[in-house]
Amino acid sequence: MSSVRYAIAVASGKGGVGKSTVAVNLAVALAEAGAQVGLLDGDIYGPSVPVMTDLVGQHPRSPDGERVLPLQNYGVKLMSMGFLVGETESLAFRGPVVHQVLQEFLQDVEWGDLDYLIVDLPPGTGDAVITLLHNLPLTGVIIVSTPQNLAVVSVVRCVALFRERNVPILGVIENMSESLCPHCGQPLGIFGLGEKVRDMCAYWEIPFLGGVPLDPEVRKSGDEGLPVVLQAPESVAARSLTDIARRLDARLRARNGKE
Repeated sequence: MSSVRYAIAVASGKGGVGKSTVAVNLAVALAEAGAQVGLLDGDIYGPSVPVMTDLVGQHPRSPDGERVLPLQNYGVKLMSMGFLVGETESLAFRGPVVHQVLQEFLQDVEWGDLDYLIVDLPPGTGDAVITLLHNLPLTGVIIVSTPQNLAVVSVVRCVALFRERNVPILGVIENMSESLCPHCGQPLGIFGLGEKVRDMCAYWEIPFLGGVPLDPEVRKSGDEGLPVVLQAPESVAARSLTDIARRLDARLRARNGKE
């Protein structure tokens, strides 16, 4: 992985917060801005990257029987367990198998020179997350949460894990933040309104990277395999994700220039 400039993990304390959606759209937004980007789907049990990138049923090839060429779409190099098994096959693996698969994704895939390797971590702090932390020197991690208290509480556990492993926390993204009622224009706090995520970031001294509103275009784009930053670039959610990607890139390049 010495040819990767920035390795960024996207994590969440619990499932269902839209972590994979954020990871895919950040990767595509960075590629649209001119960066060389790879996306590693680290969720072995529930890979969703193939669906979100319109590559269901596609399989990577190996010209020499050893190195594996990642698939590509939307300017991003992609690797996922979903490319290696059928859609109806069960993914019932014990920890050692998960460990081996992730090591192969890192060591045997021909990623080439990358500005960014985005790693979509599985939710929580289990075997796969620990394996990736041990085998990939991360530039930092982005944590995704929703506004609800249950999700915010789980973020704190992620913060503790990454700080114990000396992984820089680049910030928190609040996904599915308030949406606007199409009839009256008032904010709808489907997952809660307030400042829970921002207050948590302030308390733990973590950057708040921004909020991504709950937008039907995000669901539609994910189902159709065309990331919302491409399918509906003028939507509020797409603009939010693109702005976060630009700020992240500017911050990392500025930091790199000082080192």
